[in-house]
Amino acid sequence: MRTLVTGSLAFDSIMVFPDQFKNHILPEQTHILNVCFLVPEMRREFGGCAGNIAYGLKMLGGEPIIMATAGADFDHYAKRLQALDLSQQHIKIIDNTYTAQAYITTDLDDNQIIAFHPGAMNHSHENDISEAEDISLGILGPDGRDGMIQHAEQFVEAGVPFIFDPGQGLPMFNGEELLTFVDQADYVIVNDYESKMMEDKTGQNFEQLAAKTKAFIVTLGGKGSHIYTNGNCIEIPSATISQALDPTGCGDAYRSGLLFGLTNQLDWEVTGRIASLMGAIKIESKGPQNYSFSFSEFKQRYETSFADSRLEI
Repeated sequence: MRTLVTGSLAFDSIMVFPDQFKNHILPEQTHILNVCFLVPEMRREFGGCAGNIAYGLKMLGGEPIIMATAGADFDHYAKRLQALDLSQQHIKIIDNTYTAQAYITTDLDDNQIIAFHPGAMNHSHENDISEAEDISLGILGPDGRDGMIQHAEQFVEAGVPFIFDPGQGLPMFNGEELLTFVDQADYVIVNDYESKMMEDKTGQNFEQLAAKTKAFIVTLGGKGSHIYTNGNCIEIPSATISQALDPTGCGDAYRSGLLFGLTNQLDWEVTGRIASLMGAIKIESKGPQNYSFSFSEFKQRYETSFADSRLEI
């Protein structure tokens, strides 16, 4: 089943600060903040929420279709997508722009400071959901503001159920706009910080927001996640990891697992655990798109992690 993945394609410059940010920021002086973090380790990775989610879903055996915009510097990324057998049919190249760029600094507590240049992402409204055929499910990921608004409307017009995933794009929208997204979407996913921001912006409490959707998913980092559906809360545990190397892209890996469970009509408990395991596998490798596994390996680890043999596709 084809899944339309909208959102950013980006190059990620990932830096590691071998200390804790809190040791170098004076809380009482943030109004004149002037801090330089020395980062001896740096690498450049393929990223962007659409690319990361599609990568994870493809790894699981799904059929993701990326819809995004990229800049004139996209050739290297395009060759990678071709090697991964990921369709580029709905990736629009915007001349005289850069592909989106993220500059991510992570400290020893896995806190992150991110600077993001949207570049070609600001032209995402030039793509149209109706141009993608035979789509059974979609995800509306962080993207250009106008593009997100239009794509939500177009998902509804096309009769395609979709997940609203505002991510770090959430501050772009006011309360009324966020409520419109929630009303349009079948599912919503946010992390715990974003859920509180959404409550503040919309003036509605969590229970009111969750009642508008088939499922409202809140990720809690290493504490797992909660899936609110039909008035109930399903608590999803985190999966055991060997080592936490890099949190960049863990949320996107989780979302790929969520999409896989939905497209295969698995129940929410199994779907959530697939998503949780995807996040755990990702954090064990550096970069958002460098992990790999066979489905048989994934299934074995699922059964070991959760003492659950219900993952049958």
